Amino acid sequence: MKTDNPTFSWSNFYMEFADKLLQYKEKRTELLTKLEDVYNSLDIRYPFTENGKSIDDICPFTVFGSFNKGITNENRIAIAEGISSKIGVQSPVPTDFNGIPVLNNMKAWFFAYKNQRGPEDIPNLWNVFETAIQYADHQSADLKKKFTDSYDKVRKQQGVKWNLTMGLYWIRPFFYLNLDERNRTYLLQKNSYYSEYITKISKLKDLPNAKDYIKLINYFKDTFQTEDNPHQSFPNLSFAAWKQPSPKEIDRKKSNASFLKWFVPLINALKELGGSGTPEEVRNQIAADLSLTDEIVNETRGRSGVKKFDNEVAFARNYLVYDGYIDNSIRGMWSLTEKGQTADMDDEIASDIFIKWVDKMKKQREEDSSPPSDVVNEKEKRYWIYSPGHSASKWEEFYSQDIMGIGWDKMGDLSQFSSKEEMKSKMKELYGQEYTFMNAAHATWQFANELLPGDTIYVKKGTSKVIGRGIVESEYMYDPTRDEYKHIHKVDWKENGEWEHPGKAVNKTLTDITSYTDYVRKLEDLFIDEDDDDTEEREVDYDPYTEEDFLNEVFIDKERYYKLVNLLKKKRNVILQGAPGVGKTFSAKRLAYSIMGQKDTSRVMMIQFHQSYSYEDFIMGYRPTNDGFELAEGPFYEFCKKAEKDSNRDYFFIIDEINRGNLSKIFGELLMLLEKDKRGQKLRLLYANQLFSVPKNVYILGMMNTADRSLAMLDYALRRRFAFFKLEPAFDSEGFQKILSEINNTKFGPLVEQIKALNNYIKHDESLGSGFQIGHSYLCADEEITDEWLSSVIEYELIPLLDEYWFDEPSKVEQWTNRLRGALK
Repeated sequence: MKTDNPTFSWSNFYMEFADKLLQYKEKRTELLTKLEDVYNSLDIRYPFTENGKSIDDICPFTVFGSFNKGITNENRIAIAEGISSKIGVQSPVPTDFNGIPVLNNMKAWFFAYKNQRGPEDIPNLWNVFETAIQYADHQSADLKKKFTDSYDKVRKQQGVKWNLTMGLYWIRPFFYLNLDERNRTYLLQKNSYYSEYITKISKLKDLPNAKDYIKLINYFKDTFQTEDNPHQSFPNLSFAAWKQPSPKEIDRKKSNASFLKWFVPLINALKELGGSGTPEEVRNQIAADLSLTDEIVNETRGRSGVKKFDNEVAFARNYLVYDGYIDNSIRGMWSLTEKGQTADMDDEIASDIFIKWVDKMKKQREEDSSPPSDVVNEKEKRYWIYSPGHSASKWEEFYSQDIMGIGWDKMGDLSQFSSKEEMKSKMKELYGQEYTFMNAAHATWQFANELLPGDTIYVKKGTSKVIGRGIVESEYMYDPTRDEYKHIHKVDWKENGEWEHPGKAVNKTLTDITSYTDYVRKLEDLFIDEDDDDTEEREVDYDPYTEEDFLNEVFIDKERYYKLVNLLKKKRNVILQGAPGVGKTFSAKRLAYSIMGQKDTSRVMMIQFHQSYSYEDFIMGYRPTNDGFELAEGPFYEFCKKAEKDSNRDYFFIIDEINRGNLSKIFGELLMLLEKDKRGQKLRLLYANQLFSVPKNVYILGMMNTADRSLAMLDYALRRRFAFFKLEPAFDSEGFQKILSEINNTKFGPLVEQIKALNNYIKHDESLGSGFQIGHSYLCADEEITDEWLSSVIEYELIPLLDEYWFDEPSKVEQWTNRLRGALK
């Protein structure tokens, strides 16, 4: 049954505009002058500039894009009128753009910047523009060949991609198929009239080549003629897709997380308290405002006995801090920002805030249990092994639908749960109390919160077979329309077959195997085709990290920072040495990020030396296997080989506790190659008949604890190959003093003064010295500084350290124990 066919009067203007524009193929300088005149006359910022200067060449599709992107209809009409009058278009400018595909404002050019594009990129776009018009108007074998050749030539040019089909649709809307994101989603949606057939031509995961694109065009033109087809033309089809919700709107989720109900009461409570209050004052105000019963306020959860009310209010406060409603700069105080004082808040806004930050924090890859400010990489790719149903029973279905799914459907939308504990509690409620559900809650939590676009999935069947491999393409989605396995991700399945699993696979539904690098390599090796070209990793957009970020996080002044950077660049190998708690590991990673300008963890590797560490672990050696022994490459060898292929960028190899290992034994014959003037020189490896070098772009950062008396000093052969930079306790630094001024605890300052006095005593103690001082990081925490917290640091961290320092002088331990404890009285 055919649907009502709206009129597409805009098409006459668009087609004539294309014809007139083609006349400027060889007059592009004149065209650019006309464009600039139009924008100047309209007093609209001229968009065709590069490095502050007007560009000197342009393609016809980009001209079309000037009034077919995300701007107001008023500006679209004005720009279209201005340009059309300049190039002689007679057809009236449309006033209704419904159903016409538009460009992303950030990607509105069909070509790259001048230093990134080829010299023929823009001429190629003019050629496909011309041949597309000719082929649409006068179809012949000769014109078809000209069009397909020109199409395939531009298909992989930077800046083109799916925009090409959008541009072709603009210039001849009744002949060319638009394949923008909205149209692709519409065509491939579940129960689509077209999806079964078009996926036989192309799955539309990449822009199809000219041959397949024409096949799709011909299929649709034939289909439009059938009685039961809902559409009669490409504009009719595009209009129907336009009326559907966008992909982002389709994927939009509404959360039912239990703590969202406290967003509004929390904001209101702070307003009633004059804009700020302690956590306890805020909770008491909420309880009073809502007349909460003691049963609600004092309800506990789990074995920990944490109060559910306190916990949920704290969760709400965290997300309001993330979104700028509450200021967290003063510890122990919750204060409304200007946004929090004036902005409206309701349950829908609360849900939007939560969804937004869950999406962001799913991407965080925290290292070493670091606090939220220490998120080192939000976008690092992970590797997972996964079973699609019992004995892989759902594999063919998931493969055909380009999804992966997990059970536990009774749980509902998994994004409503704020922790694994909540998931376990719900599972016990739904499925019975006799099981712990520890593994199930872990798997569902990871599926909903940690499995991210770009991650690699290896599909297993049982414990001995690998049957597929794919790349995750979406965040977690809950699809209540499915009969089962309603928790899904979209996946681009790359492989489908059967391979022997290396060893025995884990007997779990979903397992993160990222840290098992040898295992991941063996799985990847299963899919290598000797006839294929080298595979490439997906580009990752890492977060920026500047020297200002370093100076804000690390308590080192600018002058010493520059000295450290220059020392590392000059020597290539630097050891950060200092007493416990001065932030050696914390500083090393951030130093690398600040030099790179981004938190690119793919170019940073960290390992830790210990007494048993050897050359075979570090460089290369034989490792036992089920069948005997095999030669395995160590982390330093792999890291150097990776850096060697990327010689224009810096790489940083970080060694924690460098003085715990036998360095001559670990580095072996490579000791000489560490020197700056020996970088790039080759030596034959002990276990392999190959030459190896340490690339010039590899920087080595070691950390050495000067207070560990069980360790021997570094031998002189190694010492002369490293520079040494001493990190001191930074209690008097500007950064620490800022923290001191913000902490809402009167006992914090006196304790700092006692530790400074203790450090001075230690410096002058003949059996210790400056290398045994107590570092500032003992008193740095991303939580409220309470008396209990300070007492815990003294009793369980500082006093045991003093016991070790003065194990044979108990009177000194007692003296300073009393002084430290006295600071809290």
